[in-house]
Amino acid sequence: MILPVLLALSSVVAANAGLRPTQLRCDYRAEPLGIDTPQPRLSWILESTEPNARGLRQTAYQILVASNRQLLRPGEADLWDSGKVASDQMAHIAYGGRGLASRQRCFWAVRVWDQDGRASEWISPASWTMGLLEERHWQAKWIALPGSGDKSGPLPLFRREIVLNKRARFAVAYVCGLGFYELRINGQRVGDQVLDPGWTNYRKRCFYATHDVSRFFGYASATIGRTTMVTNVIGVMLGNGMYNVRGGRYVKFTGSFGPPKLIFQLHLEFDDGTSTNLVSDGTWKTAPGPITFSCIYGGEDYDARLEQPGWDKAGFEDSRWRAAVEVRGPGGKLVSQSAPPIKVMRVLEKQKITEPKPGVFVYDLGQNFSGWPQLTVKGPPGGTVRMIPGELLGTNGLVSQRSSGGPVHFSYTLKGNGAEVWHPRFSYYGFRYVQVEGAVPSGPAQSAADRAVVLGLEGHFTHSSARSVSVLGASHGLIGDIHRLILAAIDSNLQSVLTDCPHREKLGWLEVSHLLGPAIMFNHDVHLLWRKICDDMAEAQLDNGLVPDIAPEFTVFSGGFRDSPEWGSACAVNPWLLYQRYGDLQPLAQHYDVIERYVAYLGSRATNHIVAHGLGDWYDIGPKPPGESQLTTKGLTATAIYYHDIDILRQAAALLGKQDDAEKYAALAAEVRRAFNAKFFNPATSQYDRGSQTANAMPLVLGLVEPAHEAAVLDNLVKDIRARGNQVTAGDVGFRYVVEALRIGGRSDVVLDMVTRRDGPGYAMQLAKGATALTEAWDADPASSHNHCMLGHAEEWFFTGLAGINPDPAGPGFRKIIIKPQVLRDCPGAIGHYESISGRIESVWRATPEGRLEINVVIPPNTTATMYVPVRGAASVQETGQPAERAAGVRFLRRDASAAVYEVGSGRYSFSTPWPHQRTP
Repeated sequence: MILPVLLALSSVVAANAGLRPTQLRCDYRAEPLGIDTPQPRLSWILESTEPNARGLRQTAYQILVASNRQLLRPGEADLWDSGKVASDQMAHIAYGGRGLASRQRCFWAVRVWDQDGRASEWISPASWTMGLLEERHWQAKWIALPGSGDKSGPLPLFRREIVLNKRARFAVAYVCGLGFYELRINGQRVGDQVLDPGWTNYRKRCFYATHDVSRFFGYASATIGRTTMVTNVIGVMLGNGMYNVRGGRYVKFTGSFGPPKLIFQLHLEFDDGTSTNLVSDGTWKTAPGPITFSCIYGGEDYDARLEQPGWDKAGFEDSRWRAAVEVRGPGGKLVSQSAPPIKVMRVLEKQKITEPKPGVFVYDLGQNFSGWPQLTVKGPPGGTVRMIPGELLGTNGLVSQRSSGGPVHFSYTLKGNGAEVWHPRFSYYGFRYVQVEGAVPSGPAQSAADRAVVLGLEGHFTHSSARSVSVLGASHGLIGDIHRLILAAIDSNLQSVLTDCPHREKLGWLEVSHLLGPAIMFNHDVHLLWRKICDDMAEAQLDNGLVPDIAPEFTVFSGGFRDSPEWGSACAVNPWLLYQRYGDLQPLAQHYDVIERYVAYLGSRATNHIVAHGLGDWYDIGPKPPGESQLTTKGLTATAIYYHDIDILRQAAALLGKQDDAEKYAALAAEVRRAFNAKFFNPATSQYDRGSQTANAMPLVLGLVEPAHEAAVLDNLVKDIRARGNQVTAGDVGFRYVVEALRIGGRSDVVLDMVTRRDGPGYAMQLAKGATALTEAWDADPASSHNHCMLGHAEEWFFTGLAGINPDPAGPGFRKIIIKPQVLRDCPGAIGHYESISGRIESVWRATPEGRLEINVVIPPNTTATMYVPVRGAASVQETGQPAERAAGVRFLRRDASAAVYEVGSGRYSFSTPWPHQRTP
């Protein structure tokens, strides 16, 4: 409800305001529950109230926070009134009011002043609710099924009744079910999250979720002469997840933190002002459920004959259920889950059905994805339908799990009660095809009463619900196909960790998070997920400073698979990425010691500042089958990333006011830089190492090349690519730097030719071989994964190079923006929209029929941009029909060899100049 008082104030003071705050966020979430930081951080986006206005800026803000909506008035807000604060800040503003208590509800509103001193309206208030801030506020106990052990099944059910005779105006549930849980109240499922909570090192940290469950509870008011009592039932199902991996089928590893267990706390506030808690303890009832086997790797089995109808409703006879046992927790601190949960984000319908073998049917869902099949089936009781998922088919037409790990299957045993619908709850896989055994597709010839009939089968694409934040398009057909190929792999591996693949390993290999991180951030708002990844790395760090290649470290590998600098350096690069992309300095401050200890560890492994261990440029294209680096000396990539870590530490120290550290790490970086060039650079040839694409590109991007040699090293990189017919040779580590070096050097024409080449290993070959997600190997080798989150670095270039949307290091969090589209002769147009933390940025360019280049951009309020307009020679530039340098909000800066450069404030702009190439498309 919009407060009348706030509206009245707005009508007086903000009738002509140019700005309006919107999208209010607390700790980067809308209306969040379970905030467990004592000083939540508040943020908003600014919108223009004047569609044609330019140069809008925020000069001040005022925040009100109150314990109820009625107190949200200046001078009456009982939790915090910031007063008018002279600042252009609109994110990361720490709450500065009275101390907040566990479970406290907070309502807040904000207004801003623009560059002309005009105050905005107060918009509709937002709210947040605190979580359980201290361990002592948890009254609940961990409970488990008696004698359950750590085996793969059957999995337990829990139930508890609560009787109400008055209305709960607010009910909130705090739940952590390990490994996964599904919460139900009065027969209804609570929430739409799946595979919850997110994976962690459960010895150090366990996530609890907070749910507003007010609408689920029934009650009865007192009637004349008597009070009616209504029984409500809470039910919980548990799964194993990564918490309890016991095997039985395919597994990457086995290990257990213990048997499945639950902690649950319900807080109810009633209309009469009273409140009560219901907690998990030995009074809860429990029994084995119908999930007889569940493994995060191997699949899931469900026997519908073991269902107990109504177990999660009132009136159920539970006398045969046992009392739950109170047990110790896994040891980790209970922490509120803030990263977006996993949800079913898309439903895929079958494209066709084949019968490669009598009685065996293969359903093609048309897309390789992460998730599970949902089966609708009818048939006699006791019949079992087995579903074998896979991303490829063998030559015999049957599903092959050669590339994805097997045996894996999902099975459902019918109860024989009409149409039955089922999908796995606690296991998922990466697949495109489903091989069905034990049932036949529905149809006129499949009506026998003695067999199960599949009435429907669809795929549920499950991944992080992190918000999509972009639009991308290009006038080159293959770019759209490549974008979708990469995005399918990104989405499939955006789980509660960033996995490498959604089937064979499902582990958080860290190199992808920092190498592909910029591309992922252009597609999804992963701010909170990347903060979780930083926390995972901090918890995984060893006493000697090593950050292992995977986090959480559910299993311990050896050699370079545990200790590779290009992987462990994610502990430095990811906090830096969060600062650059979101303007969030907190991860750098929080994990400064993690970075410092890791840098010290790498220094201890170095000889004369050269770090030479690890995997190197994984999966580059060399004379041998792909694996560890073949074309580039491991010491080059390891030492280059070591230098990058030190340079990040230097900059972080300066930002955090650690001047002595900044000077120390500046000196160390200079020493490493000298040693690197002495070891790997050949001044006679202007090449690094053996002249591979990775060897020349990585030093260019990371600032290791002396300025006098930069042009020659770039030229050698281009020559190598051209000499190979535009064939990429770089691997998992090097390819991002190849693309970035070419973009920075103004050679996006080479990038386009390289990423769209059709007659060699690369994206086009993957597409030609039928891939619908990125493959692990450049050539789509059927023995390698066909849904792998690596080598997708063209995606970053689609936004930064083709659309031209770039963060400006001078204004982190896109407070300052660089718009620099690299207009290409063979691609006559591109579209890029990006919802940054500072607002929506648009860059759209095209070749017009009149032979001109037209660039339309949108710069959000309270930001500025450096605008590069590609020009040929002394060609003039117009903005909305007049010379650009005379246009409102446009300031001419300079001309360089290929562009006219301007500074622009917020607003919409349309630049035009003759097409900058010798011929038009």
